[in-house]
Amino acid sequence: MTNVKVYAVLTAKSGKEKELEELLRGMAAPSRAEAGNLRYDLWRDTAVPGRFILDEMYVDAEANSSHRESPHFQNYVGKINELADRSVYLVTSVDVVGA
Repeated sequence: MTNVKVYAVLTAKSGKEKELEELLRGMAAPSRAEAGNLRYDLWRDTAVPGRFILDEMYVDAEANSSHRESPHFQNYVGKINELADRSVYLVTSVDVVGA
C-alpha cells in the first residue's frame, strides 16, 4: 500500500479571498472524517494572503478517489473555478521519514 499525498495551491481571484477561505474551511471536517484520510490541513501563504495550500494524505489511491467522489468535494469542484486559480500536485513518497 502506497500513501497518496496531494498538494493544492489555490490563489483567490480578486475580491474572492473570503469566499475561498470559507469554502476551503468547509472541506476540512468532512474530508478528515473520510475513511482512508490521514491528513487534511489548510495553510495560508505568509507572502500572499489570498493564497492557500491544501496538504492532504490518503492511505492509497482508492481513498483519494473516494474523496474526489464525495458530495463535499463535488460541491468544491462546482465553485472553485469562480473563486481561485489552482494547481494540484499528486505525489508519492521517494524518501520520506516514516513512510
